[in-house]
Amino acid sequence: MSGHSLLVPGEITPVRSVPGNIRRPEYVGKPAPTPYTGPEVQDTDTVERMRIAGRIAAQAMEEAAKHIAPGVTTDQLDKVAHDFMVDHGAYPSTLGYRGFPKSLCTSLNEVICHGIPDSTVLRDGDIVNLDVTAYINGVHGDNNATYLCGDVDEESRLLVERTRESLNRAIKAVKPGRQINVIGRVIESYAKRFGYGVVRDFTGHGINTSFHSGLIIPHYDSPHATTVMQPGMTFTIEPMLTLGTHEYDMWEDGWTVVTKDRKRTAQFEHTLVVTETGAEILTLP
Repeated sequence: MSGHSLLVPGEITPVRSVPGNIRRPEYVGKPAPTPYTGPEVQDTDTVERMRIAGRIAAQAMEEAAKHIAPGVTTDQLDKVAHDFMVDHGAYPSTLGYRGFPKSLCTSLNEVICHGIPDSTVLRDGDIVNLDVTAYINGVHGDNNATYLCGDVDEESRLLVERTRESLNRAIKAVKPGRQINVIGRVIESYAKRFGYGVVRDFTGHGINTSFHSGLIIPHYDSPHATTVMQPGMTFTIEPMLTLGTHEYDMWEDGWTVVTKDRKRTAQFEHTLVVTETGAEILTLP
């Protein structure tokens, strides 16, 4: 394992502007979103709009990832993704969501999720998760991936590779008629082969016109996740695997979630729609 020092909060730059002609989600400027009361199964028009949002989110993430290198700040990555989404007519969904101040999440090393881009400088050997969501035509598309910065140690590289594989296996488990908990069962059984922790308190979620619809997608085998998948349901799967415990601490910023033992963690995410035979990934570049 890399002998890097642990992360500390950096300086956060002022909020980036979004042109007035770009439609905002309803929660911007409010303390919380209006609870979603619509269906989890979406019509073909909504799914088609989500394909567009998902593609922009995936392309923005790809663009930001090209800039991952030692010496680059996480705020610089935020600017790349922000500018890409805005240039494509999309609003960065995280910007102003429950007061979040940036246009993507950057979670390094021991940060499980929701890291705030700031003056933190990437170091050789870091692993860097980018979580990008785009809002356009009234819907969201949400994805994330973990990238290697420079020369990364073998233990961390394997964690990243296997976390990606756990998402791929979970996507293959999606079938109409199955309960949601098959997703977590597949992820947890795969992670256990390597002794990895599976984060339980942060989950996948329903997504559509709402950023988080209320549908919960656990990444462990939860006996409570008995909702049956149906064609047209849209949600994210986003497993977070750790080299140690699944337990966590929260930074004082109220967002940044770190592993309690400060061991490294990786995450991957796609937005999906359930089809008649399986799942279609909506967040492809």
